[in-house]
Parts: sequence; structure tokens; C-alpha cells
Amino acid sequence: MPTAIVTGQPVPGSSLEGDLRSLGFDVRMAADTAEARNLIAAAPADGRVALVDARFVGHPHALRLGLTDPRFPLAAVPGAVTAQGTARQTLSRALEAQDETGGGTAVAVDSLPDRLVTALGADGTPVHRPELGSLVAAVPADPQARNEARQAVLAVDEEDVRLKSAVKSRDGFFTTFCISPYSRYLARWCARRGLTPNQVTTASLLTALIAAGCAATGTRPGFIAAGVLLIASFVLDCTDGQLARYSLQYSTLGAWLDATFDRAKEYAYYAGLALGAARGGDDVWALALGAMILQTCRHVVDFSFNEANHDATANTSPTAALSDKLDSVGWTVWVRRMIVLPIGERWAMIAVLTAVTTPRVTFYVLLIGCALAATYTTAGRVLRSLTRKARRTDRAARALADLADTGPLAGALARVLKRGLPGLAVPAVAFLGGAAVVASSALTGFGGWLPVVGAVVYVLTSALATARPLKGSLDWLVPPFFRAAEYGTVLALAARADVHGALPAAFGLVAAVAYHHYDTVYRIRGAAGAPPAWLVRAIGGQEGRTLLVTVLAAVLTASRFTVALTVIAVCVALLVLVESIRFWVSAGAPAVHDEGETA
Repeated sequence: MPTAIVTGQPVPGSSLEGDLRSLGFDVRMAADTAEARNLIAAAPADGRVALVDARFVGHPHALRLGLTDPRFPLAAVPGAVTAQGTARQTLSRALEAQDETGGGTAVAVDSLPDRLVTALGADGTPVHRPELGSLVAAVPADPQARNEARQAVLAVDEEDVRLKSAVKSRDGFFTTFCISPYSRYLARWCARRGLTPNQVTTASLLTALIAAGCAATGTRPGFIAAGVLLIASFVLDCTDGQLARYSLQYSTLGAWLDATFDRAKEYAYYAGLALGAARGGDDVWALALGAMILQTCRHVVDFSFNEANHDATANTSPTAALSDKLDSVGWTVWVRRMIVLPIGERWAMIAVLTAVTTPRVTFYVLLIGCALAATYTTAGRVLRSLTRKARRTDRAARALADLADTGPLAGALARVLKRGLPGLAVPAVAFLGGAAVVASSALTGFGGWLPVVGAVVYVLTSALATARPLKGSLDWLVPPFFRAAEYGTVLALAARADVHGALPAAFGLVAAVAYHHYDTVYRIRGAAGAPPAWLVRAIGGQEGRTLLVTVLAAVLTASRFTVALTVIAVCVALLVLVESIRFWVSAGAPAVHDEGETA
């Protein structure tokens, strides 16, 4: 149980102690800094501690925001400060310094928590201060100020503020106007019944899987039910994040579940549509796999660009300035958010098309829409990268190297090459090598050796592209080029095999590998590092898998190639799932709630 230490003389009629207990704190009283320091030392070693001025007046939700958010080691609102983990030692040292300078005198004359926050800031220690908006948090200096603060508390509807803050400040048009107006009330309903965000996330996954099952029936009633259930799944998907913000139930595991389940739901639904089409005599597996590849590559572009510029210095760009200017015009904000076809608009479009058209039409529209969105976002980011003068850090280069998923073959060659390529040659070589292997796989008949030659060239270009740190202006394009090359090669060879089951097997293989790549992203975002090197070596790295698939296509018959793809998919899935689940269940990474893709 966390411990709250109320400093100073108690104020008659104050609800502070009750508010702290309602937030789960074990409340202790301290008359001076020495007693406060002793109470911190006596608190459970692995628990959170908070120091709160006894004169605090404010909304309970202001205390909740300032004292219970698990994402921040140190956090504060006026009149209160909290620490968890190793930050407790930092708080204790600051308190000890206050004790020495204050001589152990009573602290009723000013606010000890605020003095501590000021001292921590002067030392350069980061302290999170949540945005309170209209919520009140104050330490009145006299009875008149205290009465005014109480009146201010009564004038603000705390629950209304809490509900509004549960919704993302930046979201898609469909989600903002069609889902969030009522899903936030569903989030509150869940909170009052003790449900957790992870439970709601799981319910969303199950609903989407049932939707995929309905789509797989291949009947019109099944397609209609699938569309309705897909929207229901999305409502729950919005609810889990709103529940996390409403009740501040953030966790590393929750962020991972939310992110990976979104992809699992969407891609399982693609498979359901393909199965349903097959029941009606239409083979759309190539379209389903193409949609999954395109969507995954879009996400990798987002991830790579953000990681490359996460902590870049001198990060200025005329293109970014123009973008900010456009965002200042009301209607352009919503148009630009809709153009990128975020998950809300995308799922709504898929649901409606599923209900009223055919799987083939659904995939055609989805592919066209995603291609246009990918062109728009990628072109804008290329322009930003070329016009900004930024120096990228070693951390950014390391993140891009992890996202590249280089295996032992290209890794060994890169160590031999050492110096690599200069400037814009890096993404250019990565693109040309990927284009070579995909084109040779798509344009030659099944069973030829030209794709193997293309794959060998691809291994060499992969080594050249990653031989030096990825700090160039467009080096963030390397990971998405690698994804497109590997996935595109699998699609092309499975399509050329032209036997029953080849494309579904390829779909399974790409899904398993894509899971590994998403897992890498969310480990990096959770500050937990990339997957272990042994896992990357065991599954071959992106260039090793690409070479293996081309060799199998050259030496096996089409039917045996299908079996081989299935075996590889199962092996990769087992390895990455077992390691991923082991890691996330036991991860000691800081609690986060990744907002992920704009809904």
C-alpha cells in the first residue's frame, strides 16, 4: 500500500485525509521535516510515498493525477509531491537537505512539498506536473484564501473534467465525433465495476475474432454481423484507453496488449474475409496479404520516423512549420487526420464495405485508401527530413538498427565492410536491394534460381545499408524498405506457386514475422531495449529469412514449398510469442500507456 505523509498541523474540517485514503494511501501525520523523513524511511521499501501539505485544498482527481500515475518516478501538484522506485532516494535526500537548512522546525509556515519540488527542479531532477485544467490544487495562506479555494472547488464539476480528460486530446474524426461521446461513459461504467483496461482490451480482441469468424462464413448475414461486431470491437478498443486515463491504470503490459491486439484484430479480420470469399468461390488471399503488408509497412514508417527524431537536436524544418500553420486552421486539421486513414476511419470503412459489398471490393478500396495515405504521410516526412537540420543521436541510430532486424548474414558482412555508405546512398541501396529481390521473385516462374540471386544481392545491400550508424537524414527509411522487401518476396513467391494453400501459408508467415517486428517497436517505446540477440539469430534476421524462402522456392515443388512456409511460420510464431510473452509478463520496464495509432 502506498504511504501519504501529511505535513504540518491538521486543518479542522479538511477532507484531505479521507481523499487520500480513497485513493488507496495509508495516511501518516508529520509535524516537521525530521518526522517526515523518518516516516519515509519506515514506509514499505517497494511502495510509493507522497508528501502532502495539511492545508491542501483541491479536487480529489487533482491528487489522483499528481500522486497515483505510475508512469512517472517523481510527480507533483501544488502542495503535494510523490516518489516511487529509486526516486524515493532522491526525495529523501532533498528532504534531508531541507531538514538541515530548516533545523527541524514545524512546516506550517510554508509548504514543504512545494519547497522540495523547487529544490529538485534546481538540481535538474525531472518532476512531472500534470495538466490540471480547471481542477483546483492549492495551499491557501490564510482563511480567506482557503474559503476562496473551497468555492473554486465547488464551482468545477470534477467528474465532467475527469470524463473529458479520459478522451485523447488528438484523435481521428470518426472516433472524436462518433465513438468518444459515449465510449467515455462506458469507460466510467467499467471503472465503477472494478474492470481493468487489460480486461476491456481482451474483450475487444474476442469481439474482433468473433467478427472474423462471422466474415469467414461467406454469407450476407455473416458479413453484416461481422461489420457490426468490428465496430463494437473498436468501441471497446477506445474504451480501454479511456478507462486507463480515467482511472490512471497504466502499465507496460497494458500498452503492449493494446498495441499488439489492435494488429491481431485487424489482420485476423483480413483472414476471415479471405476465408469467407473462398467459400463463395473467390480467392482474395493475395489481396488480404497485400493489405497486411501495406498496413505493416505504414506502421514501420511511423515508428522509424518517430524514433529517428525522438531526441534529435536542432530539429527545425520549414515543412514542419507549414504543417503547424495548417493545423491552426480548423477544418484542415480534420481533413489531414482523415487523409491518413487512421484506425477509426479505416475500421469504419472496412465494416461498412463488408456489410454491403464483397470481400474483393473491400480489399480493393482498403488497398487504394492505404496506398494514398502512405504516399501522403511518407512524402511529408521525406520533405521534413530533407529540409530540417538535425543531428541524430546514438540512441536514435541504435533504435533504427534494432528496427532493421539485421540477422547474422548481413551482420557479419557489415562488420567486414565497417565504413558503409555515405549520406543518401544508404536508403537508396536498401531500396534497390529490396526491389531486386521482390522483382526477381514476381517476374520469374516458380522454381527458378533468379530470385535466389536477387536474395543474395539483397543480403549484400542490407549489409552495406547497416554497416555504419543510421544517422543520415533519410536513414529512417531503411527499416520500412527491409519490411517491404521481406514481406513482398514472400507474397510474390507464394502467388507464383499457384497452388492451394500457398498464399494462406504466406499470410501466416508474414503475420508471425510482423508480430516480431511490432514487438521490437513496443520494447523500444517501453524503454526496455530490443529483443535478445539470440532470438534475432534464431529466426534468421530479415535478410536470412528472405534468402531462405527464395532457396526453398527454387529447390522444392509448389506443394512442398507451401508446407515449408507453414513450418517456418509455426516455428517463428512459437519462438517470438514465447519470448515476447515471457518478457512482457515479467518486464520491469516503467509503466506506460502508449497511445499508439491515432484512433
